[in-house]
Amino acid sequence: MHVHRFEKLWFGASLVLIVAFIGTIVYGAVGPGVAMVGDDGGTIDPDVVANGNYERADNFRAPGVYESSDGDGVDVYIVARQYLFDPGTAEPIEVPRGAEVTFHVTAADVTHGFNLAGTNVNTMVIPGQVATFDVTFEETGEYGIVCHEYCGSGHHTMEGQLHVVAPSQFDATAEGEN
Repeated sequence: MHVHRFEKLWFGASLVLIVAFIGTIVYGAVGPGVAMVGDDGGTIDPDVVANGNYERADNFRAPGVYESSDGDGVDVYIVARQYLFDPGTAEPIEVPRGAEVTFHVTAADVTHGFNLAGTNVNTMVIPGQVATFDVTFEETGEYGIVCHEYCGSGHHTMEGQLHVVAPSQFDATAEGEN
C-alpha cells in the first residue's frame, strides 16, 4: 500500500497536535496548582442565610472578616445573593498579605459563582452548601470578585472587590468580631 507523502505529513502533524493538546491538559491540571474545593465546608439551611439568622448556623458566621481561631490567618465569610456579594459589593473585603485566608462562601437564593479575577480562585456557590478554601496572597493589590454562573437578569452587575493590604494596615475587627 502506497501512502502519499502529503498524507504522511498530515498524519505526522496530527500526531504532534494531539500530543501538544494532551500536554496542555496535563499542565493545566497539575502545573498552576488547580485543586477541587472539598466538601468539608458543610451545609447550611439557605433560609437561615436569606433571613440573616446566623446564630442558628453551626458552621457559618455573620458575613465579614474574622481572625482565625489559631491566630495565623483570617476567615472570610461571604454570602452571595442576587446581585451582590456580602461583604464585597458595598465595601471591599480587606485581607492581609502573606496570611492564610480561609474563605467560607454560600448562597442565599440561587447558584452563583465566586471568581477572583487574576487568580486561580474560582468556585460555584450553591444554596445550602458552604464552599471552604484557603488562599495566601503574596502581594498587595486589588482583585475583582465576579459571579461566573448565570443567576438572573442582574447577573452582569454582580461584582465586588477584595483588597490585599500590608499586615500593618489590616484590622480584622473593622468588619466583624469573633
